[in-house]
Amino acid sequence: MIHEQKDITIIGAGPAGLFALFYAGMRQTSAQIVDALPEAGGQLTALYPEKYIFDVAGHPEVLAKDLVRSLREQAARFKEPIHLGQNVTGLEERDGIIELQTGNGELPTRALVIAAGIGAFTPRRLPQPCAEPWYGKGIHDVVMDPRQFAGQRVVIIGGGDSAFDWATQLVGVAAHVSLVHRSDRFKAHGATVAQFDADVDAGRASRYTFHEIGDVVCKNGDDRFSHIVLRDVKARTTTEIEADVVLPMLGFVSDIGPLVNWGMTFHKHEIVVNQLMETGRTGIWAAGDVTTYPGKLKLIACGFGEAATAVNQAVHWIYPEKKVAPGHSSNMGLFGQKDD
Repeated sequence: MIHEQKDITIIGAGPAGLFALFYAGMRQTSAQIVDALPEAGGQLTALYPEKYIFDVAGHPEVLAKDLVRSLREQAARFKEPIHLGQNVTGLEERDGIIELQTGNGELPTRALVIAAGIGAFTPRRLPQPCAEPWYGKGIHDVVMDPRQFAGQRVVIIGGGDSAFDWATQLVGVAAHVSLVHRSDRFKAHGATVAQFDADVDAGRASRYTFHEIGDVVCKNGDDRFSHIVLRDVKARTTTEIEADVVLPMLGFVSDIGPLVNWGMTFHKHEIVVNQLMETGRTGIWAAGDVTTYPGKLKLIACGFGEAATAVNQAVHWIYPEKKVAPGHSSNMGLFGQKDD
């Protein structure tokens, strides 16, 4: 499939990418986003949708999922497409048009803004062969809505922030939460570990250190499991516990994919840009966590500014008659405002 040609195509639907889509519309240029994940929001959606963020200007505190929802609503003002679940596989240029290749076809565009964060990332899967057939049938490596596990017996695998964050958030939602980890050393924040320990002491949760999944048991004769066998990695004994859901929180594998072959300079898997967010290749700018430059801060707030800079430069490059700086949105007739 060859999609409609756009002025600007944005790689990445995280905060910087979503704001870039809005900003392109504000500059009255056509745009689109492509992202490998099935939902917009990048790490905010995939890793910590229920976590509060405190350092976004204008928000004393905001849930990550709510920030994503607001960004999507803001970008939707201009009704430009967001292509989700599509991996970028290559890039070609023909007659001054960039042909961005994906698994679902080509996205022709005049300019690119790369806002790919840490790259296309996928959850680490459980290494035990017994778990593989149950993915999507009780084993879920991404949590979109904790309410879907209401009243269920949830087993979380892992010892990092994501594991303990979801464990504490699901206590009181799930019927019971069990956390399983191969050691007694955790990479999670100490306060979250202490909070979960309090839930364990109160009988609302269980914790199994030095354990891993040994088997998945289906005792009801249907396509859903009812129990999980845990293997003690030190004593070599097994314990069977009731379970309706398993959530592996083992981190993500990131990959910047074909971007390394596009003629840009990289430093530690990040694109080196200048103060104009130029990548060194004509027609391609970058913004957000995928970039690096002297003094770089990997903050959502900084990503918004970088996205605006990248889009403004791209717009001026495509349409030299348009100014680099668009002026203040509060005075734009585009939004129904008038100059004082």
